[in-house]
Amino acid sequence: MNVEIRQVKTAAEQGFADAFAGLKDRLAKPSAVAALREAAFARFEARGLPHRRVEEWKYTDLRALMREAVPLAPPPDARDRARAKDAGRFLAEAGARRIVLVNGVFMPELSDLAGLEQGLTVGSFAERLARGEGAALSLPGAAGALDEDMAVSLNTAFMGDGAVIAVAPGARIERPLHVVSVVTAASPCAVFARSLVEIGDGAQITLIETHEGTADVAYQINSVVQVAAGDKARFDHIKIVREGSRGLHVGTLMAAAGAEVAFNTFAFTIGGAVVRNQLALALNGRNTEACIGGASLLRGNQHADNTLVVDHAVPHCTSREVFKSVVDDDARSVFQGKIVVRQHAQKTDGKMAAHALLLSESAEADAKPELEIFADDVVCGHGGDRGRARRGIAVLSEGAWHSAEAGRGADDRGVRRRGGRRRGKRGGAGRR
Repeated sequence: MNVEIRQVKTAAEQGFADAFAGLKDRLAKPSAVAALREAAFARFEARGLPHRRVEEWKYTDLRALMREAVPLAPPPDARDRARAKDAGRFLAEAGARRIVLVNGVFMPELSDLAGLEQGLTVGSFAERLARGEGAALSLPGAAGALDEDMAVSLNTAFMGDGAVIAVAPGARIERPLHVVSVVTAASPCAVFARSLVEIGDGAQITLIETHEGTADVAYQINSVVQVAAGDKARFDHIKIVREGSRGLHVGTLMAAAGAEVAFNTFAFTIGGAVVRNQLALALNGRNTEACIGGASLLRGNQHADNTLVVDHAVPHCTSREVFKSVVDDDARSVFQGKIVVRQHAQKTDGKMAAHALLLSESAEADAKPELEIFADDVVCGHGGDRGRARRGIAVLSEGAWHSAEAGRGADDRGVRRRGGRRRGKRGGAGRR
């Protein structure tokens, strides 16, 4: 007798299934995009929310963390727009051009779109979907491999709106662009945003992402940003996560870079109950350099996970990944990094490191670096350390921590002394 074994759906998984079924008629057109949605949700439904038995998610059990089903966020109303006016203002001195997303919806009236530089266009992702341009969602190599990721599949099934930023070949946009993503809901809801960044050959852009939301509301945001950088382009990217104290944030950056590209990205996490920043970068052209970094300041019961894969698909490329975290109370930081070197990607230079400072006995930091090398003439390595603060070390006090969250820094009055046992682990570097 054959017995079919089926995984029992959690309340959250059943809620997503009911929501997708209820939206089918609305999401049925255009047909090409509807087919993408159907395939993505079928992948999600077959596997469910990622859990600790999924290797890439072993430290962030989303199935356990997302126990309850929450409704999809409704379109923003006048109250939401009013609440969003001051979002991201802590970076006002940067002089960046604001592009505002409220509950995942692109809001031109709140954005700074006047006098766009020559070669720069900014638009709505929902409008691109309405034109049936589903092919624009495909990226080659490891960047596209995350399409199979359960969180990305869920985003593809429900994606509604976001920003589309295009830079024409040769255009150098000097003024930074600031994509402000804010959740203004007063009750729990789920947001699915998708943004595209298209950088032509020889073009240059600086993009800042900030994410924030209503305090003490258990909202969920699943955000995907896709970047395609042409030959000799430059992309500088900073992501700042300042979600509300009960917010759950899963943010994915999928990028494909051509030849001689300068690709720089940094993720800074200080807010949110659960945060996962994941990156897949495909180096598809020679002599491209990628610098990938991150820092997390965690306390209370915060959980922050930085997971990435860099795919060296061609020879003569360089990548550097450095992530640091300071963890207090019962918080937990996670770093998972993988460097993949394809068979013909000779002369690859790839290194990664993860460092964590633990300020309490119950703080936790996990690191899992990986090298997957199929070429002979490469220099690749990984290392890192994890230790507890020594007696007498100066650390931020609670008041100074709030100041750091607000972007104002800390003075000497915000410093206190913290004792504790010293305990650490150190990894090594390898060469092949």
